[in-house]
Amino acid sequence: MNDQQAPSATTDGMSTDPTIQRKHAAMIERLSNLHQSRVSNKTDPKDPSFESTKSFLLLFTNSKQAIESSLTQVQQISDTDPTQDLKPELEKMSLSITELEKLVAENSYFLPPYEVRSSLKTISDLKQTLDSVTSKVKPRKKFSFKNRPAKKPEPANTITIEAIENEREQQSSYKVKDSPGFRSKENEILTKEFKGSEIGEFVLSDLTNCEVRLRGCFRTLFINRLKNCKIYTGPVLGSILIEEVEGCLFVVASHQIRIHDAKESDFYLRCRSRPIIERSSGVRFAPYRLCYDGIESDLRESNLDDDTGSWANVDDFQWLRAVQSPNWSILPESQRIDTVNI
Repeated sequence: MNDQQAPSATTDGMSTDPTIQRKHAAMIERLSNLHQSRVSNKTDPKDPSFESTKSFLLLFTNSKQAIESSLTQVQQISDTDPTQDLKPELEKMSLSITELEKLVAENSYFLPPYEVRSSLKTISDLKQTLDSVTSKVKPRKKFSFKNRPAKKPEPANTITIEAIENEREQQSSYKVKDSPGFRSKENEILTKEFKGSEIGEFVLSDLTNCEVRLRGCFRTLFINRLKNCKIYTGPVLGSILIEEVEGCLFVVASHQIRIHDAKESDFYLRCRSRPIIERSSGVRFAPYRLCYDGIESDLRESNLDDDTGSWANVDDFQWLRAVQSPNWSILPESQRIDTVNI
């Protein structure tokens, strides 16, 4: 948790009473200490978030080192034998960097924001090094391509947070088409109970004035185009992607939660990582408040039984300044709903 940001974020809409502020600051500190303790004592290698991030970093590091080694070899060959044709090696390294970009894009949905940004910086550095090596090697061999058809230079592969989001959204849209769920409903109460691992992905799409109650555990939840809806869900083992919602209330639990294009909506969350918002405004956050028979067991099974306080530390990808983003706030306790029993 970010101990410095949480108190300033929670002052929005709260009483200015110094006693209340001190109590709130103490609560945030306790949550932070609890979270740090759980992280330091974590030994379960089967945790999906831990294992996925660990596996990605191992693969990314190995690929990065292989590219760096190839770049060094090309430089050495060029220094010892300037006449050697190194174009195939350069093209191979360019392809390897492209594959590394693809790796980041395909796995960004579960990665912490810091790891995404760090990976993008590494890729940018590799590209600069490749460009530098190419500029040194190719001019010496221009004559060797004299009779060959001129090839238009391929546009440089650039990858940004937006590019990652776009690619991930295209992938998620494909999944949405084939996944079970509730679609195109109005003024209905929609319920579903998950047992075991019968369903991995579930979709809520094009709903208006609906109340959705999802009991039990499942792997992934996609939500898009909702208006004036109330969504109550048990723990989601992987991630939740929420897009294009307005005037809604969400009470959801997941390892990672991403919110795009949301307006004037409240989110009661329990999550392992910091919630991410983008292109959103008027969104407010509070702790998870849901109850149903068996929810405690479901939360333990999903490794979401403890509230780490991450719900109060929101990353706004459209707000890069050091001050608090105006697009989100902590929901004042006086305005929060009671625990909902579904």
